Amino acid sequence: MSWELSRRRFLRSINEKYLFGRIPILHAVVFLIEMALIARLTARFNIYYEERPRTRACRPQAALLFMDSLDTTNRCTNVVMTMMVTNAILGGVADTVAQSITAIRTRASRKSVGADKDEFAIEIHELNRKSADFDERDFVPDNKALPTAFDFERLTRFMAYGFCVAPLQFKWFRFLERAFPMTKTSAFGPAMKRVVFDQLVYAPFGVGLFFTVMTVAEGGGRRAIGGKLRDMYVPTLKANYVVWPAVQIVNFRLMPVQFQLPFVSTIGIAWTAYLSLTNASD
Repeated sequence: MSWELSRRRFLRSINEKYLFGRIPILHAVVFLIEMALIARLTARFNIYYEERPRTRACRPQAALLFMDSLDTTNRCTNVVMTMMVTNAILGGVADTVAQSITAIRTRASRKSVGADKDEFAIEIHELNRKSADFDERDFVPDNKALPTAFDFERLTRFMAYGFCVAPLQFKWFRFLERAFPMTKTSAFGPAMKRVVFDQLVYAPFGVGLFFTVMTVAEGGGRRAIGGKLRDMYVPTLKANYVVWPAVQIVNFRLMPVQFQLPFVSTIGIAWTAYLSLTNASD
């Protein structure tokens, strides 16, 4: 009990510190760590890409010797694993951004409430700190005037989801590549077919999968899943159709091959942050 209270007090004290009076310092530290990991993984992926082009990395040819095929298979496995870890950290970055936005909004709202209510909340908070016989959350339940704590459990859920869904996304894009091959003389047509097929098949499935998995991970049952899908599914799918068709057209038509993954990943951070805010909303 005392260790739990000490841990919460330590996290609360960190959550009370802000950079430039606006940005929560704990959120910023987590974000910088995640970006450092992304840079390292990006370098690793570029090494795999340079050692063997993407067209050979996961497609052993019949003419290759057995050892060369085994090496290619191992290299493909390494690439997929790197993508899974990268996708997990990207999900963590997106959720960190979403939590930071919520914390900044909460702080701004707290300032707009007024000095009297703010001082009252601080007095209760200080009184709670001096009491070792009560749980902090029970003593001051969900006080909106207190700093927004960083939710590490929520961060873990998003990272786990990104890690687990990466192989499915990888196989899906490989399927699109095989079904609608692009050549130098024929690029626009296959690119548009990929976009249409992706948005009509995978997008509805992906949005539903996200809310279902996240609700289950949060401890919700069948009723909670139904409520989440009823309230969030259609608005989120509409938002998807506003963003991703244009993004994928630009990606397939204008981006060189080596820049397609960074481009989609960058947009994906903003999109996943939107999903995080949507999933956390009442």
